[in-house]
Amino acid sequence: MGWISSGERTLDAVEFGDRVARAATVLEQLGIRKGDGVALYLRNDLAFFEASFGAGLLGVYPVPVNWHYTADEAGYLLRDSGVKLLLIHADLLPPIADAIPEGLRIVVVATPPEVCAAYGITAALPAGFPLWQELVDAAAPMTREAEVAPSTIIYTSGTTGRPKGVWRETFTPEQGAAVSRMLGWTYGYTDYLEGRADPAEIVTAVIGPVYHAAPNAHSAFSIRCGANVVVMPRFDAEELLELIEAKRITHLNMVPIMFNRLLRLPEEVRRRYDLSSLKFVTHAAAPCPPPVKRAMIEWWGPIINEYYGSTEMGNVTSLTADEWLAHPGSVGRVMPDVDVRVIDDEGNDVPAGTIGEVIGRGRGAAEFTYRNAPEKRAAMEKAGLITPGDMGYFDADGFLYLCDRKTDMIISGGANIYPAEIEAELHKMPGVADCAVFGIPDEEFGESVMAVVQAMPGQMLDSGALRAELRRSLAGYKVPRRIDFADDLPREDSGKIFKRKLRAPFWEGRGTAI
Repeated sequence: MGWISSGERTLDAVEFGDRVARAATVLEQLGIRKGDGVALYLRNDLAFFEASFGAGLLGVYPVPVNWHYTADEAGYLLRDSGVKLLLIHADLLPPIADAIPEGLRIVVVATPPEVCAAYGITAALPAGFPLWQELVDAAAPMTREAEVAPSTIIYTSGTTGRPKGVWRETFTPEQGAAVSRMLGWTYGYTDYLEGRADPAEIVTAVIGPVYHAAPNAHSAFSIRCGANVVVMPRFDAEELLELIEAKRITHLNMVPIMFNRLLRLPEEVRRRYDLSSLKFVTHAAAPCPPPVKRAMIEWWGPIINEYYGSTEMGNVTSLTADEWLAHPGSVGRVMPDVDVRVIDDEGNDVPAGTIGEVIGRGRGAAEFTYRNAPEKRAAMEKAGLITPGDMGYFDADGFLYLCDRKTDMIISGGANIYPAEIEAELHKMPGVADCAVFGIPDEEFGESVMAVVQAMPGQMLDSGALRAELRRSLAGYKVPRRIDFADDLPREDSGKIFKRKLRAPFWEGRGTAI
């Protein structure tokens, strides 16, 4: 690899490899063995990668934890995952201390200065716990042959109940090669993987939380490929622009909410930085409003790519900027060595242009299960492929379009209504920063359509005017009967709007799934 840096700290390939080998020794000395799990309750920090890669040398599963969890949520994950060790930043320990399972070993990581500065915190070291940095500094590097590194156990966001741990029990070299091809295509690394370019030319940044599947996969894969990696403790729009100029960033993996925040910067700030080093930027995890994507392409050029996938299914489609401009709203064509179908309720393929359920999987991909929830894993299987719960269609050119989550579809008076179609029209309107459309109870129709709209800063919007404009492009039954306004919309850490939190108050006491 090249180098990896965070704040004032930079490790070259040899130094990072030494820290990883020492980390493996530390884990082994703490009684961690092949097949065990280690919880990484950490913000974006070099210690995360030392521990994750060190665990891999032992055949141990890294289990990243969403550090935004409440104590109850954290306690559930630590029990459900069966981890044998908790590695946690000093400032994150006190809020969850009472929920940590009895007997679970704890090692504290000193919260580094760049993380403290990014979050405006101070972090005293709690007494009575071993300190990760001191253990690693004192350990001898592991010298015996490394085990085959297992996959990371990623816990889903849990929008429909408790999070589920996606676990791949076996991970053969052949399966690893299939994943490498898929990720290389996703991140724009194919030429580097196949020897047509030097991976040391790649300079990328970790800008999303590494407990989330996409930033976790991107950062780990970039390190393994030999890229140079900058770890941002927290995403900040202008700081990213500064970083691109200072470090000559070439590749990025992003989510649409980051585009929104970049575009909200004043024009003079956006023009201040030299972004000419960028070669390949890709995004996923949440729908990107067409006006936002078009504005990013106009600003950064035709380097904005997209992919679609899920933790369980893998990444299955990809899309260049030019392809998107020719097929606006699409999430791309099927990647090589991947199967994707759109099916009806009986499992039959539907014709082009017909909405159905999207299913897919990479050929040769490792099988997954949900830890302690085999019945939920079985429900993901359809026609030999995996369903992420999305509805969509292929056009005549083979480009996939997503209509909505299957669970988000509104049935009003017997008619199927897809919120994403309404949201796309709202996003076209001046002054609309973001929006969420969902169904609420209706005594006559079963459900009626509601929208919550977030206005651009300084903009005033009128619900009647929005409805009138929507009637120009949508059938009357699709126009929201109720439009509310919010300063901010609740979001998952991936950037997706947390519709469940918006929908839940309307369905309380009705015995209806939300």
